Amino acid sequence: MTPPPSLAPAPEPPSRATAAPLTLTDADTAVLAAISARNPKADPLSRLPDVPPSRLPRHIAIIMDGNGRWANARGFPRIFGHRNGAAAVRTTVEECVALGIECITLYSFSMENWKRPADEVEALMALYVTYMTGEAQAFAREGIRLVQIGRREGLPPQVLELGDRVQRETANNRVLTLCLAVNYGSRAEIVDAVRAIATKARSGTLDPAAINDAAITAHLGTAGLPEPDLLIRTAGEMRLSNFLLWQLSYAELYVTQTLWPDFGIAELHAAIRAYGQRTRRFGGLTTT
Repeated sequence: MTPPPSLAPAPEPPSRATAAPLTLTDADTAVLAAISARNPKADPLSRLPDVPPSRLPRHIAIIMDGNGRWANARGFPRIFGHRNGAAAVRTTVEECVALGIECITLYSFSMENWKRPADEVEALMALYVTYMTGEAQAFAREGIRLVQIGRREGLPPQVLELGDRVQRETANNRVLTLCLAVNYGSRAEIVDAVRAIATKARSGTLDPAAINDAAITAHLGTAGLPEPDLLIRTAGEMRLSNFLLWQLSYAELYVTQTLWPDFGIAELHAAIRAYGQRTRRFGGLTTT
C-alpha cells in the first residue's frame, strides 16, 4: 500500500518545446471556469499548454505497480520500494492539483494483497498510519478531500480510526478528491452494493423495477464521484486486477512500462496527452 502524499507546492513542469497557443473553444472556457471555481490556483494552460482544457480528464484512476520490482532491482527489500512509491504519489497528487484535476483514485491495497508475507503487510499498514498522521493537516490546508473505499473488515483499528478521522476533517474540501482504495476489490464492492439493494427491496423501500445503472452506482464506494475518465497502470501489466470494474466501463486505458517509484510529472503529462488525443464515443459514432 503506497501511503498518502505530503503536499507541498507543485514542482515546475519539465522543460518542453514552446507550444503554439491554443484557440479556446466555448467548451474549454467552461471547463476553465469550473476548475477556477473549485481550485483558483490551478493553471492547466501553463502546465500543459498543448492540451485543450476540455480534453483534461476529470477523474484519473491509477494502479500503482512496480514498487517491489523497483526495490529488488536495487538490492533492497520490497518495503523500500513502497516507501519510495510515496514520493511518486506526492508528485502525482501535487501535479493533479496544479492541473485542476477534480479526482484521483489510487489502488493502494487490494484484498488480494493479504496473501503477501505477513511482515510486508504489517509494514504497509504501519506506513499508512505514519503518513496519514503526518499529512492530515496538509490535506486540510491544501483543500484535499480524502475518501477511502474498500471493506473495513480485517484492517487494523488504528488504520480505521485514522482514515475515518481524516475523512471527517476534510469532508468539505473541494480542490481535489483523493480516493484511496484500501482493502479493496471491485467484485466485493459490487457484491456489497447488490446486498444493500436487495435489503432495501425486501424491506419495501426500493422498488425492484427502479433498479438501474444509477441505483447500482449510488451504492458503490465511489458514489458521488465522477466516473474515471483515464486509467493509468504502471510497470507494463495489461490487466485491471479487480479494480473499479463497474466504474471503468468507458475509461481510456494507458499502460506505461515505468515502475511506480519512477513515475513523475513527465509520465503523468504523457498519459494525459494520450488521453486528450483520443475520441471517446461511448459506443456511438463520431459526428462531424
